Amino acid sequence: MSDKNNKALKPGWSRAKFGDVVRLSKARSQDPLADGIERYVGLEHLEPGDLRIRTWGSVADGVTFTSVFQPGQVLFGKRRAYLRKVAVADFSGVCSGDIYVLETKDSQVLLPELLPFICQTDAFFEHAVGTSAGSLSPRTNWASLADFEFHLPPISEQTTIAAFLLQTVECSERLRQAKLATNDLFERLILDLLAPRREHYHEHDPLKVFPADWTISTMEQLCRSDAPICYGIVQVGDYDPTGIPTVQIKDLSRDFFGSLHRTSKDIESAYVRSRVEHGDVLISVKAIIGEVACVPPSFTGNISRDLARLRPGPSIDSGFLVMLLRSAPYRRYIQKYVVGSTRDELSIGTLKKLKVPHPSIEKQREIVEVLETTSAKAAQLEQRRDYTQKLASAFLREVV
Repeated sequence: MSDKNNKALKPGWSRAKFGDVVRLSKARSQDPLADGIERYVGLEHLEPGDLRIRTWGSVADGVTFTSVFQPGQVLFGKRRAYLRKVAVADFSGVCSGDIYVLETKDSQVLLPELLPFICQTDAFFEHAVGTSAGSLSPRTNWASLADFEFHLPPISEQTTIAAFLLQTVECSERLRQAKLATNDLFERLILDLLAPRREHYHEHDPLKVFPADWTISTMEQLCRSDAPICYGIVQVGDYDPTGIPTVQIKDLSRDFFGSLHRTSKDIESAYVRSRVEHGDVLISVKAIIGEVACVPPSFTGNISRDLARLRPGPSIDSGFLVMLLRSAPYRRYIQKYVVGSTRDELSIGTLKKLKVPHPSIEKQREIVEVLETTSAKAAQLEQRRDYTQKLASAFLREVV
């Protein structure tokens, strides 16, 4: 029982056990295909924090699942409950045995629309995780979930609460769609601004898609001669809490100020050449080729052997270089020079010789401004969506 259940009830509210107001569906199909069921849902199809089921499998491809669900029922992932997988079905299908199919027993006692939100509360997940058994793949069970206690509002207040929560879901979905549309616009802008001659896409030279009037230089020519292109620390060693932040491939797609590996100062001191500063462009050159990021302001540190540092000179803008390296046409160009039988690699020698198409520095900055403005819009939409979801969570903690 959560601490909330020890507090005084609001007038008209009651304390309810989950199993008294919610039913675990026992509907089964031994031959889903013969029963006309076309789709199946596994845990991999449920996204944490998302009440929509956006992907599924085809029963025709072969499946052993027998638990049947119908539109409006709630699917709850009982295995590894800490992943917070809850969704509302909007189609019929069969699902994994690691998913419980839930429904309200009486819609005049608990509104079906409110059930998924109850399953999303911190208290419900804490109960599910706390009652899970198993070390590698912990699972909760229905008997334990049925004992979960919560404060149940009268049906009139449930209607108001559910209406507000459904509005937050609708708002979150619209923001998601807007972000996807903005991302599509961003990708289209990259192609239009960087690679307008796409009629040459299937020709032998991938660079022909870039504007014909752009200058072609080698990567080495565009980087500063006093900071040669190089890879980083060969063996970063064990984590040293007092050591130097060391950027690895996995860090390129997230905040540099997060949980970076820290290399001891003794090891790092032998790699002064690969220390990074604001404006440096980092590119992965082993295993996963072509992941790119620009070092943010006020960051100091080093890089691992899997990365190369590019320090742009006066003829190339850091932001433009990042956009170019991330573009699909240029990544296709890079792949021509990747070698390795068991682990892909782009050598430093090859990286230095790569051809880089670029306009004037003024034009580069114009392109970067357009692309960064669009990218910022997408980030703002994601922030608004995150705020909407946090608002709903805070509201749930207060009222349910």
